[in-house]
Amino acid sequence: MSINRGWHPIAAWLICSMCARAADLRRFEAVEPHMGTLIRIELYASSEQRAATALRAAFDRIAQLDALLSDFRPDSELNRICRTAAGQPVQASSDLFQVLAASQKLARETGGAFDVTLGPVIRLWRQARKENRLPDVAALREATKRYGYQKLHLDPASQTVTLDEAGMLLDVGGIAKGYAAGAALSVLARFGIRSAMVAASGDLVFGDPPPGQPGWRIRVDSLGRAETGFSRTLILSNAAVSTSGDAEQYVVSGGEKYSHIIDSSTGMGLTRPIAVTVVARQGIEADGLATAVSVLGPDRGMDFIEKQSGVAALFVTGRGNAAQVLESSRWSRIISGAELIKAPGQPARAPLPLAAIP
Repeated sequence: MSINRGWHPIAAWLICSMCARAADLRRFEAVEPHMGTLIRIELYASSEQRAATALRAAFDRIAQLDALLSDFRPDSELNRICRTAAGQPVQASSDLFQVLAASQKLARETGGAFDVTLGPVIRLWRQARKENRLPDVAALREATKRYGYQKLHLDPASQTVTLDEAGMLLDVGGIAKGYAAGAALSVLARFGIRSAMVAASGDLVFGDPPPGQPGWRIRVDSLGRAETGFSRTLILSNAAVSTSGDAEQYVVSGGEKYSHIIDSSTGMGLTRPIAVTVVARQGIEADGLATAVSVLGPDRGMDFIEKQSGVAALFVTGRGNAAQVLESSRWSRIISGAELIKAPGQPARAPLPLAAIP
């Protein structure tokens, strides 16, 4: 099996461990392009054949989800829903419905700070970044009339989706990669691969630790802001971490930096410098929360995080000498080993190793 050792820069990235071995387990790694980025999977298996089979199945699962959830692909299920669900219920696949249900729950809890109906505005900003300009004011004003999470309706009983009006566009980019990474990890587990990591850009999901190690080592820095001099190294297992910020996707106009993250209350890209790292049990949870609290800002965002069960977050705000690092109370307790991240309704598992390394 040919192992692709390509690398994709991400805000929170894996520090590759030595080829640790325990019993007959060996380390394997592969990278493939999916969901508009490079997906990296690292795992420990007893043979190359077993690793290759599991990797193929995991990447195929991600490709399947991309075909369902992509807003770039005209033939995706997501875009089919946008074309056909205006004013009438349309049945959705279990994957799409699960992503939309999680999105709507987060939208309600955050007062719309997270909103997958922002598609019309997101597409304008995406084009604006390509052309290094701000979106046309009139086009942006028109697009703002076609979003609002209250216009998206889900019926769990029939697993259907209904949109209030034609022209609505859904974009699940703020939650889909976390969901896909978690789904890929589940596929690996079905093949008996428990010690594994899936990285989808800034969204990482971890299974059991590498053999002989307390967990997967990752480094969280200032998310592209080298001038802050901030860096932490953590150890994670059976958990997910997601990062959100303006380090890579933005447009500069009139001396102002506009992030790809859209404030649903204005339709504008965020201009306040903020980067967020969220640790949770599930990839879909960490991914959505990282986006949502970026929009809420450090004060409201931290208040929201503190109310969540089994979630920890770290905020980096400001630039240069004015940069500040804010940690949620649970983050500090987890680092000290005093608290287990546990999602509501989940049975207790072995304590989650999350530790700062000097």
